[in-house]
Amino acid sequence: MKTINLMICLLAGTQLLIYCKKDINNSAANNSANTAPHAVNYELAWSDEFNGNAVNTSNWSFETGGGGWGNNEKEFYQAENASVSGGNLMITAKKQNVGGLPYTSARMITRGKREYTYGRFEARIKLPQGQGQWPAFWMLGANIGTAGWPKCGEIDIMENINTSNDVLGTMHWFDQAYVFYGGHTTTSPANYHVYRVDWTPTAITWYVDNIQYYVRNIKNGVNGTDEFHRPFFLLLNLAVGGNLPGQTIDEGRLPAKMYVDYVRVYKITGS
Repeated sequence: MKTINLMICLLAGTQLLIYCKKDINNSAANNSANTAPHAVNYELAWSDEFNGNAVNTSNWSFETGGGGWGNNEKEFYQAENASVSGGNLMITAKKQNVGGLPYTSARMITRGKREYTYGRFEARIKLPQGQGQWPAFWMLGANIGTAGWPKCGEIDIMENINTSNDVLGTMHWFDQAYVFYGGHTTTSPANYHVYRVDWTPTAITWYVDNIQYYVRNIKNGVNGTDEFHRPFFLLLNLAVGGNLPGQTIDEGRLPAKMYVDYVRVYKITGS
């Protein structure tokens, strides 16, 4: 995840489960505007409503550590920065020195626990906003361990940076070289919104509060999009600093919390 209409971050190299996440190319000529999503029926396949008092480790694992995560991020990820209370998951970014880094946060994944090919993926989220903050709800190809990034594919359902009112939706893959396309829309990130992707065998379509703002054709692996016809897992994280938001951190906005009311996955049942 990404002026916002066009933003390219230089890749900092690929590492296993370490990915540069975010660029936007919003060229109308490349936006497959004629790929309108067709009617599809869905039914709930899995959800985490965060109604307990701790993260459900049957659903989520924590990725921990520092090293920049391929994006020159400045936080050390640790499980202690994720909590559940009042029906919400809270991921908290703090000014805290751990592992030689000045900030801490959390990064959660469903890899090996909840993996899906196609469906509707949505979360109701309230975002923190401050210079240097980078919350995201996204997906990666489950074969990243063998294919590496970007050949595994990546679907960014929602990203937001700094104090921008734009939220970003992007797809990343490999077609002779690294490729990305995406869109953005304006909202009020500090309020709750439902961020969603509908992923079918023919298209990936992005929504905020059920309003579509971007669609991309993947039918028959067009333009080398074979990655998007294999299983993916989900991620939630709140980065501090990085290639996209920059390295200036407003420490007066810390601690900062990303609130997630629920995550839901629906499977396709017919059309």
